[in-house]
Amino acid sequence: MISNQNNRRKISLGFTEEPVLEGQHICYLFNNDTERRRVMAKFLDSGIQAGEKLLYLVDTMSSDQMLDCLEELGVDARSHTKELYVTEAAPTYCPDGVFSTENMLDVVRNFYVQAVEDEGYPGARGTGEMSWCLVEGRTDEASLMEYEARLNLLIAENPLTVCCQYDARRFDGKIIMDVLAVHPVMIVRGQLVQNPYYVGAETFLKEYQARAAG
Repeated sequence: MISNQNNRRKISLGFTEEPVLEGQHICYLFNNDTERRRVMAKFLDSGIQAGEKLLYLVDTMSSDQMLDCLEELGVDARSHTKELYVTEAAPTYCPDGVFSTENMLDVVRNFYVQAVEDEGYPGARGTGEMSWCLVEGRTDEASLMEYEARLNLLIAENPLTVCCQYDARRFDGKIIMDVLAVHPVMIVRGQLVQNPYYVGAETFLKEYQARAAG
């Protein structure tokens, strides 16, 4: 499914007042778990209110605990488990124990296509806690960065609204700078802002590969 920017819906992200075009690739570098959960609860609740299909890949607690957390934050999550699919991150990102860029891009693409084309939802959004990749042996930095960069290209054709959650207390500065380079927008103090560090997928991949080779 190829999407034209002019055909994209304007949606609410819940935590911002201004609507945005669907198909955002958002970076959330956080250091406060309470704030993060509140922001993500608003993000998901606004998707429920818009009738969208939702995916939450959770890593810091179980799926049931995440649903309980959302309920405590005012999201009627358990009444919308058809629309809101909460599952553990690691088995989704690493079904065979190791992360595959191609496999995960297929997962994201298929989630969007199934939601919009097969099931008739007006749109879809998803968010993933990225701390799964800190476990040794699950992935290497190059595969992760390729996935994040190419996700921009996928979203350009399949306008899933995505938020990638990175705990700034756990990732080193080098990875954080690379993460910032491949996300056009970011959440700062609970608000969506343009990311001044974004360089674009093609540029990033070329520069990253040159850096790795040299």
